[in-house]
Amino acid sequence: MTGISDATQTVDTDLLVIGWGKAGKTLAKDLGSRGRRVVLVERDDTFVGGSCINVACVPTKDLIDSAEHRADAEPAAYLRQAIASRDSLVARLRAANRAMLETVEAVTLISGEASFVGPHRVRVRAGDETLEITAEQIVINTGSSPLLPELPGIDGPNVHTSQSIQHIAALPERLAIVGGGFIAMEFASMFAAFGSQVVVLERSPRFGAGLDDDVREAVLAALTDRGVRILTDAAVESIDQTGVNTPAGRVDADAVLVATGRRPETAALNLDAAGITTDERGFIVVDERLATSAPGIWAAGDVNGGPQFTYISLDDYRVIASQLVGDGSRTTADRSAVPNTTFITPPLARVGLSEREARRQGVDHVVAVKNVADIAAMPRPKILGETHGLIKVLVDPGTDLVLGATVFCTDAQEVINLVALAMRAGVTATQLRDGIWTHPSSTEALNEVLATLPTGR
Repeated sequence: MTGISDATQTVDTDLLVIGWGKAGKTLAKDLGSRGRRVVLVERDDTFVGGSCINVACVPTKDLIDSAEHRADAEPAAYLRQAIASRDSLVARLRAANRAMLETVEAVTLISGEASFVGPHRVRVRAGDETLEITAEQIVINTGSSPLLPELPGIDGPNVHTSQSIQHIAALPERLAIVGGGFIAMEFASMFAAFGSQVVVLERSPRFGAGLDDDVREAVLAALTDRGVRILTDAAVESIDQTGVNTPAGRVDADAVLVATGRRPETAALNLDAAGITTDERGFIVVDERLATSAPGIWAAGDVNGGPQFTYISLDDYRVIASQLVGDGSRTTADRSAVPNTTFITPPLARVGLSEREARRQGVDHVVAVKNVADIAAMPRPKILGETHGLIKVLVDPGTDLVLGATVFCTDAQEVINLVALAMRAGVTATQLRDGIWTHPSSTEALNEVLATLPTGR
């Protein structure tokens, strides 16, 4: 990546991409390969390739995998080894991402902080040097970062975000996690496996409030069985060097992870100068084609307030590319049956409606559900020694189509993709039930689970 060498230089380009996320880098490569002049600006060289490969999906799952294979290794030394392995993987991926664009002649990579000075004019600063870029089309792809609440002690040396804790100096004997969402669940499961005593502090009266009751109970069982304590009604009032204070009492901790949401990275962009509207949380407002309120400017990835997944950012690329080099037909309205996975152990994957949502919306449905430990036709979890969880599928009794599913078991991140594809393709629950799947696998559980549906539908 090149730096800024001429303080008075001005560059004109066809497409300017601000931020090296999944959508941005894919657009840059696509359009640059077509001969379009592309400039990609990234302010942080440690984020080359985007959040996914540097601080999010890939490195965290690498740490989770390492934690699950610790066995009898000494915890502190093993964590240091796991972090070194994580860093090595990230360095390789970052180098591959850099090479991917450096080899495209029409793409110019710039290091610096971008800020709008007009609708299609951006100033980039690197130290005392500045560069002004004008572009017919601009894509903002600056992502999001951890949101820290205003609390006494939040800036303490023992307080971490989901990013900084990946390089924690020493394994905490006691780790308190503020927040009970999916990021909190993943790190709770991970650090318990590394050897920490983990306490999750959920401010609401109910942990996993968005989950169906049976799913929530299964998740609680999986977490508590590996030693994670979960406290509800535990809104944090302050943090100090030795713990966390809540209305319900004090929780002693050597380190605190704050996992209370994420905020858009827009503060430095000076969006008002371009006439770009944001919502009350600061996310950029876009339409179904990801266009902002400023003509010729799009927002992709986390920064537009949509689902915060790398694969959504990839689909954002498809939607924007459809406007730039296609027939303009792709929109976010095309998305259906989008799955997600939380990588606790075992993984918790979901798609479509939950039973709670179906009831609230008045959607007619029947339910097939079975605990993983009771699924005779699914030996894989028993082979691996991980039989927590359940599989639950909602089906429309009139059409036999799948309305949604929760797959909480070994290989859930793969099985859910099959269910999502079935939903998009109109494959019936009966066809899934009668499918021929490899053995031993986790997919074959669908044979037995869907056989529990009531007959005569």
